Amino acid sequence: MPSELLSPEELARFNRHIILPQVGLQGQEKLKKARVLVIGAGGLGSPISLYLSAAGVGAIGLVDFDVVDESNLQRQIAHFTSDIGRPKVESARDKLTGINPFVDVVLHGDGIRRDNVREIVRGYDLVVDGADNFPTRYLVNDACVLEGKPLIYASIFQFEGQVTVFNYEGGPCYRCLYPEPPPPGLAPSCAEGGVLGVLPGVIGVIQATEAVKIILGHGRTLSGRLMLYDAMDMHFREVKLRRDPACPACGENPSIHEVVEYEQFCGLPPTETANEEEELAPDDITPKQLAAMLETHPELYVLDVREPFEVDICRIEGTWEIPLGQLQARFAEVPMDSDVVVHCKLGGRSAQAVEILKSKGYTRVKNLAGGILRWIDEVDSGLSKY
Repeated sequence: MPSELLSPEELARFNRHIILPQVGLQGQEKLKKARVLVIGAGGLGSPISLYLSAAGVGAIGLVDFDVVDESNLQRQIAHFTSDIGRPKVESARDKLTGINPFVDVVLHGDGIRRDNVREIVRGYDLVVDGADNFPTRYLVNDACVLEGKPLIYASIFQFEGQVTVFNYEGGPCYRCLYPEPPPPGLAPSCAEGGVLGVLPGVIGVIQATEAVKIILGHGRTLSGRLMLYDAMDMHFREVKLRRDPACPACGENPSIHEVVEYEQFCGLPPTETANEEEELAPDDITPKQLAAMLETHPELYVLDVREPFEVDICRIEGTWEIPLGQLQARFAEVPMDSDVVVHCKLGGRSAQAVEILKSKGYTRVKNLAGGILRWIDEVDSGLSKY
């Protein structure tokens, strides 16, 4: 009997699926009817969305407000050199429809926020999280719990990745695993710590596999299991996860009944503010403030806590270098009777360095907000970014 949902062209396209007993015609029709929301169109979002499109998922929502940058191309395979400067969701859409012209790609190019996340999540059957920051992870988790949607989570860093399925068939949610976010600056991002280019491909494909299994209703998912992957040792291991009865989101007596201000929860400044004047942390200064200080205080001690290979790429003239990992042992090299400004790539490691120096009795120490990348944007565009 011909399929009422699949065209002859689709039947030919997906016949390697259809001949699988675990998929069959009914399974392919389930994929065609499925609506999947992908958070992020970057390292993880690229393989997730590409493979879901190729598998025949009928509708894929893409959430990302960023544009393609040259530094993305080492790992974000949904984007090409010709896409630099384009919105990521538009670039990714072209690749998804190029693979499968029958897919409906829904763009959410303004990103997700507290005021729209539940409405967006409500329109999909499941959510695949490729976010790279804690506020978005908590936002998406809570919205999925409140809307009753499965969430396929992953994170990557350097050579390691982790994957699990949250909020599915009575399993735990993200807050069961991470009740509280780490202090700002303690967990470096991929932009600071780096990431092996092929790593998001491995992890993203696992996420896409879990999504297909959930749609088909076959196989054992990663709900209740956290899969950990080490690319350097080519080793997978597994940790059991349990639902926390006291979890504020999915526990027996949940206290979260609406999404909250996640930047504040994670100790970060809000991303949206009616006040255009920047609100800095007490120990922070801007690149323009540092540039002014260097003109009037030539004796200013500027400390670079990046690794030597990073300094080789770009450096602020006249700075001193002590990698963050050596600062505890070498802090005495930093003059205590001078004003000190610490910087790294983005500001996370230097914030930690400021705390180390303050614990040693330093009182005249500041952190360069945004690191050397912001310095390049606002002060010295002649330096190379990385």
